[in-house]
Amino acid sequence: MPSTRRTARQTDLLERLVALLAAEGFASFTLDELTERLRCSKTTLYQLAGSKQELVREAVKHYFREAAGAIEKQVADTSAPADRVVVYLNAVAERLRPLSRRFLDDMAQFEPAREVYEANTRLAAARIRQLIANGVAAGAFRDVHAAFVGEVVAATMQEIQRGEVAARTGLSDAEAYAELASLIVHAVSP
Repeated sequence: MPSTRRTARQTDLLERLVALLAAEGFASFTLDELTERLRCSKTTLYQLAGSKQELVREAVKHYFREAAGAIEKQVADTSAPADRVVVYLNAVAERLRPLSRRFLDDMAQFEPAREVYEANTRLAAARIRQLIANGVAAGAFRDVHAAFVGEVVAATMQEIQRGEVAARTGLSDAEAYAELASLIVHAVSP
């Protein structure tokens, strides 16, 4: 079973695993192929997680945990309410940009990974609701119903996540998030 505290070597391996999976997806990889590509043993991989499925879930969790921290740091460095919304959604877009379509498709098909992505999408929508409510309270935004705006954002994020926006518009997930940021800020501006 994986330890909750990782060594520097394990963290490096997990980050290399995340980079590999983000670039090439994960459905077609076997554990033997992963060990060959990562130049490690199965025992080393099993220190991160007990199976390929758990390893994928752990990699996805790690990716989104790191992304959330970086996104929140960018938001914390921004003060104007409209800028905070734009920075937040653009930071989400930037964090999605390195994820290949194959990875996103594999994640949509693999329930444990999809659950992690969906949980992060719900957290992102809640964060947008909070940012909108703060902007309304500060007088920077029109008096909009922040929860409704959050629900619209959540619904759009879910369609982006499932690849539906890309299929209908040709936008990448990252481009769709950037467009969503522009749309939301213009919709709530006075």
